[in-house]
Order: sequence, then structure tokens, then C-alpha cells
Amino acid sequence: MKKNYVTIKDIAAAAGVSINTVSRALNDKPDINIKTKKRILEIAKEMGYVKNITASSLRNQKTKTIGVIFEDSSNPFFAEVLKGIEKGAREKNYNIILMNTEKNYTLERNAIKLLLEKRVDGLIITPTQEKSEDIKELIKINIPFVVVGVHFEDIEIDEIYSDDFFGGYLAGKYLIEKGRKKLIMLNGFNYKSVAKERFLGFKKALEEHKIKNFKIYELEEGLESAYIKTNELIKKKIKFDGLFCYNDIFAFGAIKALYENKIKFPDTVNIVGFDDISFANVFNLTTVRIHKEKLGYEAFYRLYKKIKGDKNLIKEKLDVDLVIRNT
Repeated sequence: MKKNYVTIKDIAAAAGVSINTVSRALNDKPDINIKTKKRILEIAKEMGYVKNITASSLRNQKTKTIGVIFEDSSNPFFAEVLKGIEKGAREKNYNIILMNTEKNYTLERNAIKLLLEKRVDGLIITPTQEKSEDIKELIKINIPFVVVGVHFEDIEIDEIYSDDFFGGYLAGKYLIEKGRKKLIMLNGFNYKSVAKERFLGFKKALEEHKIKNFKIYELEEGLESAYIKTNELIKKKIKFDGLFCYNDIFAFGAIKALYENKIKFPDTVNIVGFDDISFANVFNLTTVRIHKEKLGYEAFYRLYKKIKGDKNLIKEKLDVDLVIRNT
């Protein structure tokens, strides 16, 4: 059933004034009698008037809405990044349309298309990085956008991301200082900048300490993938005493496998995650902390400046910290 919204024409008829007078009252213009304005607002409220933002945006060529595209709705990491974006958006009176791509490049392209059709003022996006044609198309059509959480080496775009290389280095150094010499990294796919940089940082720490006995496994993202791979390593009797996980979700999967196989940690195996999502503290997980809310907040304000006409290109790398707990 079609919704019959109350229009300013309806209010004007009920109040016995012109449409222009109603418009001035609803938009809080100064050039209107105070009593008339009060009566119009009361009538509008009684009639259930809802402002037509779409019509206003068509006139102003601005929707005061941004699109946010994340790649994994199941990972609490993105909820914390979104919190920072929302904080910035509230400060500047912007609205958000959120879309998830579930790490699927086709869904990513579709999400961009839909949000542009909605005429958002700009985009914040975490690309899958499986391909980059959609990012290059955004550059061509001159839409304000900011990439958050990942880094493109070969494309000049605005980015806010974390120091994944240093995070990987901290993880490797921690495991070595714990006396671990048979190390494994459960990593994401290497075409992703975060996976590549975390591996390179981890590798640097091992090379500095002349640790040669290590293995890297690239996995589909998700708790189940890490659980299955860790189980497989245990069943094949592959010896390891240190485990660096691409993210905390991987670490939780590995912990589950170790627990089920009665392998004690941290006595027998030390584990380091990455991200420091909220559940990491519950699992008492040692992990590399990304300042996720700051990541989102900085991304929004970079996008806001671009929407306002700032042409400068910014690639901002945020610091990370090692949070030592009991794994």
C-alpha cells in the first residue's frame, strides 16, 4: 500500500497560508512572523509531516549521506571501525548507508554502483583487493572516496591504514623473546596488502634473530579455516611452538583446535593474534592492537574534507601496539 506523505501544500491549505510561508517556517527562516511560524509547526506536527530529504538534496546537489562498504560483516573489527565513522558523521550531521561485500569482488562492484545511484556524497571502502578496476573507475568519475584499512602500492588514492609491517614485526619479536624457535604463521591471501605486510614484518623479525625454521600458510579468512588448518598440522605431527595469526578470528580458531587436542598454551605454544577486537580480552589473547575507532574517525574526516573540495592526497599510516596477555 502506497504511503501518502503529507506535503507542504497540504500544510499550507490547512493553515491558510502560502506554500512559500510554510517552507520558510519549516526551514527556520528568520523572515516570518513568530506566531505564524509557531502555528504552522504545530499543524505540521499534528498532520504527521516528514521532511522530504530527497527533494532537498536534489536542489542542493548534496545528500549529506556517505556510503560505507566493508568486506566482512562477521568480523567485530569492522563494527569498531564503523563506530569511529559514525562518531565523525554525527559531528558533521551526516548519515551513513552501510553495505557488506563478504569478501566478494562482484558484490563490491555492485555495492559501489548502488551507492552511487543513491547519490551519496562520498564513499569509505575496505576493498577486497582481489582486483582494483572498481577503485580505478572511482578515480575516473571523480567521486570523493577514502580507502580504509588497506594500502595500494600502485594507485594514488586517499588511504587511512595501520602499520601492518610493524605489527607483524612485533608479533615475531614477541614469539622469539618467548624462546620459540619453530614458528608458523596462519596468514590471509597474499594479494591483500595487510596479509603481505604482516608477513614481511614477521619475516624481518625472524631474519634478524636468524630463525630459519618457520612455515607460512595462506588461508581463506574465517575462524573455521584456521581451526581446520591447525587441526591438520597437529594430526600430521608438524611441530611448532609459536603461532602468529593473521587476525584474532584466526587465533580463536587455532585456540579451539589446540584446546580440543589437549595442547597447552602458553606452556607448549605461544599464540599472537592481530586487531585486538573486543573478544581478544575475553580469550586473554596476546595480540597486535589496531586503533580501530580512530581508523574510522580519521577516514570519515578525510572524506569530509574531500567532499568539501580538498584536492590534497593523503596516505595516513596509524601506529599499532603489542598487547601482551596470556597466550
